[in-house]
Amino acid sequence: MGVIATAFFLLVPTPSLAADTAPKPLFRDPIFDGAADASIIYDRQAGDWVMFYTNRRATLPNAQGVEWVHGTAIGMARSNDGGNTWTYQGTADIRYGEGQPVTFWAPNVERIGDTYHMWLTIVPGIFKDWNAPRDIIHLTSTDLKRWDFADKLNLGSDRVIDAAVHPLPGGGWRLWYKDERDGSSTHYADSHDLKSWTQGGIAVQQRGEGPQIIEWKGYYWLILDAWSGLGVYRSTDLTNWEHQPYNLLEQPGTALTDRAKGGHPDVLVSGDRAYLYYFVQQEGEPEAAADPTWKRRSVIQVVELKEKDGWLTADREAATAVKLVPPR
Repeated sequence: MGVIATAFFLLVPTPSLAADTAPKPLFRDPIFDGAADASIIYDRQAGDWVMFYTNRRATLPNAQGVEWVHGTAIGMARSNDGGNTWTYQGTADIRYGEGQPVTFWAPNVERIGDTYHMWLTIVPGIFKDWNAPRDIIHLTSTDLKRWDFADKLNLGSDRVIDAAVHPLPGGGWRLWYKDERDGSSTHYADSHDLKSWTQGGIAVQQRGEGPQIIEWKGYYWLILDAWSGLGVYRSTDLTNWEHQPYNLLEQPGTALTDRAKGGHPDVLVSGDRAYLYYFVQQEGEPEAAADPTWKRRSVIQVVELKEKDGWLTADREAATAVKLVPPR
């Protein structure tokens, strides 16, 4: 993308149906136009919300193979209106692999006690194919700006990505992740100290990636990118999961920038409401007909989750007004 195109994304506001309705797209990266894999958290010091995301290099000139998905930094955006609109804030200061070619994917950010934690997928270099090893690392921060390396997780595989962490009801934490060596199923591991992890095996067999866990409406919910929309599971104990009969966001939307299936979610519970943030490849947009590389581009969108008959629904055609409530 040239200077003129970059200026367009920075200066031209995204149209919205109403002043309090989230725009489509919700967020578009002004540098590489490849925002994906959002993770959103409240900044207690600043009093606003921060979005971390994979900053895919969708506009990289003359990219070979999938080189454009490698060499990625973690982008940042902020919202001062409760997650309804977002402003680009550069990239996160990740203190890992300085001076070396490294790829960062799929941040998962949580606040535990007085410390922010990030679990991040790393690829040791920039590659033109999908065959490189991948690991999950753990970083910590006190200000959501500088992230210091804590450790690399030993999960028994050299192809693990897309971490999600949730507290266990009896104490400790559970980590979910995709193990590409085991059919891209979702595995889990438990820890009492966020340092040593005991592998537990398969959580759900379905192929997919980007699992996210929430507690809402009487269940724990596991939502993942099933590559045909978002697969949904519910549980009462975080161990035994029941598969929802249908996927969310499997059918493309009709609004501009929302015309492909939804991918790699983040889900935020706010009071009795829940909001699903997802990314959309731009393959369904008019520009893609003339420019084959346009489909690399991706944007972040949001939709409110609803519960019906014990399962989840998401109407991407409905106007969504987000007002996240700061956590206690």
